[in-house]
Amino acid sequence: MMKAIAAILLAAGTLVSSAVSGIAQNLTPVKFSLDWTLQGNHAIWGLALKNKDFQANGLNVTMDRGYGSGDTIVKVAAGAYDIGFTDINSLIKFNAENPDRYLIAFYQVFDRTPNSIITLAKSGIKSPADLAGKKIGAPEADSSRLMFSAFAKANKIDPASINWVTIAPNLRETMLVQGQVDAISGFSSTSVFNLISAGVPEKDITVLGYADNGLDLYGSALVATPNYIAKHPDVIKGFVKASIAGTIALLKNPEAGMQAMKEIEPLYDVKLEAARLKFLLDKGVLKSPSFEANGLGYVDPARMALTIKTNSDAYKIAAPAADKVYTTEYLPPSAERMPPK
Repeated sequence: MMKAIAAILLAAGTLVSSAVSGIAQNLTPVKFSLDWTLQGNHAIWGLALKNKDFQANGLNVTMDRGYGSGDTIVKVAAGAYDIGFTDINSLIKFNAENPDRYLIAFYQVFDRTPNSIITLAKSGIKSPADLAGKKIGAPEADSSRLMFSAFAKANKIDPASINWVTIAPNLRETMLVQGQVDAISGFSSTSVFNLISAGVPEKDITVLGYADNGLDLYGSALVATPNYIAKHPDVIKGFVKASIAGTIALLKNPEAGMQAMKEIEPLYDVKLEAARLKFLLDKGVLKSPSFEANGLGYVDPARMALTIKTNSDAYKIAAPAADKVYTTEYLPPSAERMPPK
């Protein structure tokens, strides 16, 4: 009798295992690279993973940290990753310089760029004009560094007057605190909170945001190669839907997003990242008047054209055509993209 029961249980377990295996086999594997180490805004995808939004859209997503927007672009272009989250301004420059292996942004995550110059009060730098003749530290692939020429032009700064110091990403804020550089470039949402976690009082941090100083441009987006998009349109549509679901869930319950990230990375600092997320929300990056009126991921063609032209002028490169930079073809109807009130 016991043997018979055991056989039944074994058969049931085999059936369940086979069913789960079958479901897993039906999911399309997707390699996804972030732009940086796990942060508050990345909880969009932490929740999409936890809530099985990717699975609901037929995807088995592997999410890895990034090492800068420029690095993520190169890796996606090379095929090391299927989809990347990266700064669209860095993308425009890359596409202009690499027309044979350009990428397409298919979902606009950030409505404004958080690209910034960050310094400390003790430096005496209070405005963009004060940067002339100063040392600015940043990784070579940092999007704010790549975009600095546009910032310089908007603020009548001679780019040649800046002494750039190339430093490893993990040493950027440390070198600023130690006084080895006068300022650093980076996403304000990254560097401000790295400085706070290093013990610098927030009142002692000065942020010269690009969006607040003449460059109200689009920020980071989801990108892929045109070849991948053409071959996997359902993957792109599913990834967008899951990202929207994750964003809405995060806006409704930021704490749940932080906990989801903690489950992915035990060393994730929930308190710090919750503050970072609030910073982005307050800056109108993730939830903006435009997104509230038109739906998450909305792109104003005129503003994107300005974003492209600004980059083209700054880098003295031929502006890539708009359809070689972004598409809104894979967005669901606006009614399905509205952020919570």
